[in-house]
Amino acid sequence: MTHVAVIDIGKTNAKLALVDMDTLNELAVVKRPNTVLPSPPWPHFDVDGIWEFLLDAMAQFHQSHGINAISITTHGACAALVGHDGRLAAPILDYEHDGPNAVAADYDAIRPRFEETGAPRLPMGLNLGAQLYWQFREDRELRDRTAALVTYPQYWGYRMTGVTACDVSSLGCHTDLWNPHEGSFSDLVLDLNIADLIGKPRKCSDILGTLLPGVVVRTGLDPATPVYCGIHDSNASLLPHVLRQSAPFSVVSTGTWVIAMSVGGDQARLDPTRDTLINVNALGDPVPSARFMGGREYNTILKGDAVEYTEDDIMAVAQNGPMLLPSIIPESGPFQNRRAEWVGTEPPIGSIERTVATAFYLALMTAECLALTGHNGPVIVEGPFAGNPGFCTMLGTATNCTVEAAGGTTGTSEGAALLALPAGSRAPSMDQRRTYLPINDPLFRYATSWKSKVAAYRADGDLK
Repeated sequence: MTHVAVIDIGKTNAKLALVDMDTLNELAVVKRPNTVLPSPPWPHFDVDGIWEFLLDAMAQFHQSHGINAISITTHGACAALVGHDGRLAAPILDYEHDGPNAVAADYDAIRPRFEETGAPRLPMGLNLGAQLYWQFREDRELRDRTAALVTYPQYWGYRMTGVTACDVSSLGCHTDLWNPHEGSFSDLVLDLNIADLIGKPRKCSDILGTLLPGVVVRTGLDPATPVYCGIHDSNASLLPHVLRQSAPFSVVSTGTWVIAMSVGGDQARLDPTRDTLINVNALGDPVPSARFMGGREYNTILKGDAVEYTEDDIMAVAQNGPMLLPSIIPESGPFQNRRAEWVGTEPPIGSIERTVATAFYLALMTAECLALTGHNGPVIVEGPFAGNPGFCTMLGTATNCTVEAAGGTTGTSEGAALLALPAGSRAPSMDQRRTYLPINDPLFRYATSWKSKVAAYRADGDLK
């Protein structure tokens, strides 16, 4: 029996999951908030706090179960600048900081076109290239202090092994630094003068190295424990299905971000103004994708006060409303710059009506993302929203497709663990999944009405 410890750094939480490779079940999961520190020179992630948390958790997991390998998955739009002394040359910037907006015009003059990179122009630091451009402008000595630039999964791999690298899925996550059509760096790497700094692109499943002595002492792990290169988190959710399922199909990875990824779907002309992009999967292949901050919107709407509801409640809200129109977070997603509003009386926080209407809203936003990517075939939902029956029911109806809700507490752990699967091995079969089929009435009428109202707004800027 092989146990893989998965370091999973999401935008909201940092987690460590222990995955049994015989079954791909999670034997243990612990998490802590992914805290952003406001101190100078810019808002940054508390990587030292996370590191201490990970080492403690690994020691506990190894003592109770045993750890045979380590894999890593993190959110995108993030990189570490490693100094000549092996420490960070500067704190790791929080991509939601608006500092890069101050030099947006200058950056836009050098960034590659969407046709080259598949990366839409995004605000704040959501394009990694924009982060780097701004950071080097803010701190004129930073470039000279930097010995290596690594994408975020490989930062944690570096702290484990001392080896620097990048992985293709993180480079392909709207960084502006990668050409997914050619499988190589974009011209921006030369324009930013980082060609001699940026880590070598590696396959996600490559072994980065083995453990440094300090990690061994702290955790009790075998010094020969392999550490795998790592993967961008939404691509970790996609990987099990790429390995097991015939196209066409789509995977919806849910968390702070909802990422809709279509494999083998219809040819679609991606629209960068609607937050569509080309992701790069673990095998290095381009994947049409679209996204919005669904987890952040869920928390914003419900303010932590979701309530239980029944199938009868789902039908009642579909029949009588209310209805929420986009967008709660207007800076991203398919309906940017459009402020949310309720149709009908806004239900109170803590009510069944608000909870169900929120699930419907998120499902309809997800359906729009899927449509933008040329989706076809079944939809597999990974992560927290897989346990939301209102979301899954409405998503099946809005897409007129079967929806399969995956199990597990984190949709990314299974895929990241599969990086440790020996070459030529077959992935264990999927757990039993709950299936949702399209429902005609009244959910179909609700979905049709929502789409009609949104289309009316897009047509003339006002709801009809």
